Amino acid sequence: MRVMKGAKQLGCRSCRGIDQKNNGSFPMLFPSLRVLGGLLLVLGVLILTGCRQDMHDQPKYKALAPSSFFTDGRSERPLVPGTVARGELRENTQLYQGKVDGKLVDIFPFPVTKQVLERGLERYNIYCVPCHDHSGNGQGMVVRRGFRAPPSYHSERLRQAPAGYFYDVITNGFGAMQDYSVQVPVLDRWAIVAYIRALQLSQHASLNDVAEADRNKLNEEVDSRSTAPHH
Repeated sequence: MRVMKGAKQLGCRSCRGIDQKNNGSFPMLFPSLRVLGGLLLVLGVLILTGCRQDMHDQPKYKALAPSSFFTDGRSERPLVPGTVARGELRENTQLYQGKVDGKLVDIFPFPVTKQVLERGLERYNIYCVPCHDHSGNGQGMVVRRGFRAPPSYHSERLRQAPAGYFYDVITNGFGAMQDYSVQVPVLDRWAIVAYIRALQLSQHASLNDVAEADRNKLNEEVDSRSTAPHH
């Protein structure tokens, strides 16, 4: 009221207009404290309800925890028979089993390129060399230390064996050899088989198996060695 009276004394036209509209009271520029307090209370309730611990304290079991709900006492439940993981249907039996209609195949499920052979060489050196040695004769380092020797890849039996046979042995094991299905993925198994075929060819190849350009180079090397003077 003192402010309004002082404004009237100074002749403030705007204040006189405000005084007439509001009956001499100061204008309501902000909500009342009661309304503002109510809004803050509602906001606080909303925040508190959003801080529930349901996501932190879920009704769940930790891995391998026992359960009194199931009769076998296990919280982990066995898979339903016939369950197939996504991407693991493996309908292509040639690729995943090395067989078609239950028979071992002698055809690779994909083209054998230089990159495939290089990959096969790399995997062969890691997983196969300790027993089969670098040339495939079955005299690897563990064999020299007393382990049972595997058959040579260059025996007539294995030279005539289909490619699917080697894939099947890598996948399922054979005799003293364990399976390598965990260590070696499917495509790498086929790459190893391709390299085994290259090893077999390397020990039984003829000059006619070499490309013509390389054949001429080999002939030139042989001729140069035969004409070189002997000391």
